[in-house]
Amino acid sequence: MAKKQLKITLLPNGEVKMQTLGIKGKKCLNFIEMFKLLADVRIKKQEFTNEYYEQEEENYIENKNIQNNISY
Repeated sequence: MAKKQLKITLLPNGEVKMQTLGIKGKKCLNFIEMFKLLADVRIKKQEFTNEYYEQEEENYIENKNIQNNISY
């Protein structure tokens, strides 16, 4: 699994540039929204990378139900 990163660049004119790395699909928007709230910034322009259009990675946890034969 790729390392998920949020790259933040402060520009000389005071603007903040944010880029997600290693986050496929629309999940990247969650990271941008979180930073937007924490830093109290608004989005002026939004561009999507190729990762945005890729299929999101799913994390599955296998749940094995073990049934015990218990006699009463």
